[in-house]
Formats: sequence, C-alpha cells, structure tokens
Amino acid sequence: MFTPEERKQIDLFLDLGFIDSFRKFNTENGYYTWWPYMANARERNIGWRIDYIFICKPLKKKLKKAFISKNVKGSDHCPIGIDIN
Repeated sequence: MFTPEERKQIDLFLDLGFIDSFRKFNTENGYYTWWPYMANARERNIGWRIDYIFICKPLKKKLKKAFISKNVKGSDHCPIGIDIN
C-alpha cells in the first residue's frame, strides 16, 4: 500500500525543491503506474501512481515531456519516462 507515511515522505521531498516531472505536464487524476493483479484492476484503471521521476529545479527548463506507458505490460507496474533537452 501507499501509506500516509509514504505520502508524507513524498511531500517532504517536494518541499526540498524537487519537481514531480509527470505533474508538471499532467495535473488531472486517473494516471497510474501500478495496478493490483486482482479484480481486473488494470483493465478497470484502478491503481496508484507510485513510480516517480523527480528532477531538480535547474532541470525544469530542459524538461520537455513526462509520460506513463500504461499499455506496456510485463508486471504490475508500467514504465515511466521523461524527455530532457
């Protein structure tokens, strides 16, 4: 589970000035990187976004794209990535 304690640690990381690269481009809900194997959760898009790429502020200007490759299967997680110029 993505516990309240884990969420708090993410918030502390952001408070240090790191940037959640995916949220720079995508602010809406419904994007996940992990789905449980039970109850067809992936097909129903019931999951959590628990995989991140954080960048430091100086790289923010160079960040061109952040993405989640939800259609790539092979585990209960999917690949994520960024494009930096």
